[in-house]
Amino acid sequence: GERIANIKKDGDKFIVTTESGKNYESRAVIITTGSRRRKLEAINADTYENKGITYCASCDGPLFAGQDVVVLGAGNAAFDSAAQLLAYCNTVTIIHRSDKYKADEITIKKVLENPKFKIITNAEILKVDGEQFVNSITYKDKISGEEKTLSTSGIFVEIGQLPNVDFAKDLVALDEFGKIIVDPMSQMTSIPGIW
Repeated sequence: GERIANIKKDGDKFIVTTESGKNYESRAVIITTGSRRRKLEAINADTYENKGITYCASCDGPLFAGQDVVVLGAGNAAFDSAAQLLAYCNTVTIIHRSDKYKADEITIKKVLENPKFKIITNAEILKVDGEQFVNSITYKDKISGEEKTLSTSGIFVEIGQLPNVDFAKDLVALDEFGKIIVDPMSQMTSIPGIW
């Protein structure tokens, strides 16, 4: 259960170093470290994580039944979360930093038809406020420059994933999103012996 700190190539073998400093030698390495959710970066966001800020609508959504909630993002994950939440929340508002959506048109259309749904675009999230739990989110309208506060008891963050591959970034080739580039047939990376 230790986290990997680094992988180095040494001749025909690899040395995997853990965060505690242990070294493991191997002739091959399989990387299956997945990804993590991109965190909300705003004032007080870390204070209210799991106290109204959540990263899983299917897990935590039912806790917000009958309440006004916000979804951050504009991809399929954000619109799918909004669709789930509309089944039991009072209102659902998507807040997005631009006016372009990354979700499929059919997914967007389905959500837009619900009268309990609205979208706020061109918004930069500034801070989250509350007491024991979240009770508002403040954003800046990027066009007018005006700061606005919206009452909400739940903030569902759907702003993407970050690959867990920092330990290998100096060894294998990564794409523009920081994901390891692999051969689609063999899953081999740019370094023979690492998959």
